[in-house]
Amino acid sequence: MASSPPLSKLRLSRMLRESREASGLTADQVNEKARELGANKVSASTITRIERDEWVRPKLEVVELLLDVYDIKDLAARDEYFRLAKEARRKTWWRNYDDVIESTLIGLEPGASRIRDVALAVIPGLLQTRPYARAVIVGAGIVDAEEIDRRVEARMLRQQILAPAAEGPKYWCILDESALRKVPAEMRDQQIRHLLEIQRPDLRIQVLPDSAGLHAAIAGGFTLLDFAEDSGLAYTESAASQRVHDDEEDVEAFDQVYSYVSASALGIQESVQLLESLIS
Repeated sequence: MASSPPLSKLRLSRMLRESREASGLTADQVNEKARELGANKVSASTITRIERDEWVRPKLEVVELLLDVYDIKDLAARDEYFRLAKEARRKTWWRNYDDVIESTLIGLEPGASRIRDVALAVIPGLLQTRPYARAVIVGAGIVDAEEIDRRVEARMLRQQILAPAAEGPKYWCILDESALRKVPAEMRDQQIRHLLEIQRPDLRIQVLPDSAGLHAAIAGGFTLLDFAEDSGLAYTESAASQRVHDDEEDVEAFDQVYSYVSASALGIQESVQLLESLIS
């Protein structure tokens, strides 16, 4: 599965954290050793941000300094750190839309082997038709016409990873029936037909029917991302923030919730039948 700059940056952050821990140094001690090497670029707070993957574009000189502090001398090992740092700096299409979208999830999706969504209120962006995407964006309070257009265009570009020819991630979605019923009437048939047409063995949709009642994800939807060579992640968002959960226990908890909700949802064929019943 292909990598992506955000995934490379996340890998680099994890590797640097593991290297610091293996060296037995605290963030403050890293800062002290860096000063001894004549550098004043890595405060303890900077180390913390790097290890939490909160830096924007890794600086090669900072990576090199940390490798020196951690006494990593093997050339092949150092090359891998630098390779990830360079990949993390590579420009991507979504950087052209940084002014109108939050790109954390978008940047991780291309590198995933499987994406699983639990969507309760809105059909996920990866499955939206252009008219529905526009309606969702306007419904969120965006009024500037140019910004609306750019957000819609970014959403359509994002969906390219699910094209059959893209050899992208598998995509599984659990979609609450109420989200389907909230689609504006004038575009509901088109949106539902789109959901029916795009399904295939590696892109499947389960509908969580209203009859399921209370369920394990009642507190909110989320996205799970699996990777061929990295541990999985969970992603949640609210009106105020977006968060990537990489703690193993947290991800396992989300995975368990997904399993519970999947068991409460309709099977694939039953979901198809429900979708068909909603077409006028």
